[in-house]
Amino acid sequence: MIDDAPIESIAGPPAAHSEPARSESAPVQPARRNSAAVIAAAAWIIPGLGHLLLRRRGKAAAFFVAVAGLALLGYAMRGDVFVPGSDGPFGMLGFLADIGGGIFYVLSRVIEYAGSDLSRSAGDYGTRLIAAAGIVNMLAVIDAYETAGRRRT
Repeated sequence: MIDDAPIESIAGPPAAHSEPARSESAPVQPARRNSAAVIAAAAWIIPGLGHLLLRRRGKAAAFFVAVAGLALLGYAMRGDVFVPGSDGPFGMLGFLADIGGGIFYVLSRVIEYAGSDLSRSAGDYGTRLIAAAGIVNMLAVIDAYETAGRRRT
């Protein structure tokens, strides 16, 4: 017959050097939340930097190459870079997507010195590639934030 006594009484008292158990609903410590925010900001400014800080070199390189490749190809095709206060809701969505590219948005005026050329279809495709670079980088930021906050492995 199985005794209904707690396991602790069967196995003996817990060892004196054991750590106290954490509850599942314990709030995240502010230090971990702050460090996750810093890593997310770093990941946004320089694509892949958040993962590099987390010592995930493969992901860092993959995100940097993907974002840089999309952005630079879009600039080479002379795509349009949206500015704050762009006309209408699609202009604002374009700006939000472009600014997600971090440093590549800031450097767009240096890289794309000739300006956009939407008279050709390549310029239109370039605009899409620049926006895609920003969206890929924002996905990398979310992944870095979740990994730093230990919500992902």
